[in-house]
Amino acid sequence: MIILWAGGESGQIYCIYPDRQVKLLTTMGGFCAGLAFSPADELFVCNPQHGIVRVQPTGEFSVFATHASDHKLICPNFGVFDTAGNYHVTDSGNWQKRNGWVLRFTPDGRGQKVAGPFGYANGLALSADQRFLFMVESDTDSVFRFPMQSDGALGVHEVYATECGRFPDGLVLDDAGNLYVCCYASDEIWRISPQREKTLFAWDRWAIKLGSPTNLAFGGPGFDELYVANLARTTITRAPVQRKGQKLANQRAMNYAAT
Repeated sequence: MIILWAGGESGQIYCIYPDRQVKLLTTMGGFCAGLAFSPADELFVCNPQHGIVRVQPTGEFSVFATHASDHKLICPNFGVFDTAGNYHVTDSGNWQKRNGWVLRFTPDGRGQKVAGPFGYANGLALSADQRFLFMVESDTDSVFRFPMQSDGALGVHEVYATECGRFPDGLVLDDAGNLYVCCYASDEIWRISPQREKTLFAWDRWAIKLGSPTNLAFGGPGFDELYVANLARTTITRAPVQRKGQKLANQRAMNYAAT
């Protein structure tokens, strides 16, 4: 069974089933930002009030990290796992203070700063070959790309795209390497091809089906539907896009187990 997971602005974690039934798994307080599953299918949640929180299938939760080495987390925002279990996560910092960072936690929980400082560091996406990490810098409407080193460290970033709507937020990749960028302040989604051709993929002038979209993910039976969280509407939009999404680390692990 395919389940959609979502976080809420009062610390809720929701499970949404294919028949649209919604189950409240737990409420931890604070504000739940990005959710990510490890290759072992453990749920990690960015929550600025608590830090990074690990949530069990029973709804029990515990704080995974409040610091990365000697760096105290300010605003943990979004994380992504590689297949080895390393967790890259943005600490957005404070708005217009340029104290945002990319952090990396190894599977045993050791954390460190690996890139920064930036403006408001936000959404992340990892390329299928795990050679590149993409990151949104929201206050400059930009997307950066970092080369991934063999030891898991990040190389010097380059500007991958600019003028990505207003306040770009979340990222996701399809299996052809196209990058989709959710724009919170302009109610739109941009698509950037591997050749860096940028096109407006979706826009809602009435801000109903796209109302301050934050994060997005692929799902559905054919893995060709895009699910978009709308913060202003407290809704999730589903759209068939006729493109398959790139599988995340835990989804790849399930495929390996099935074979």
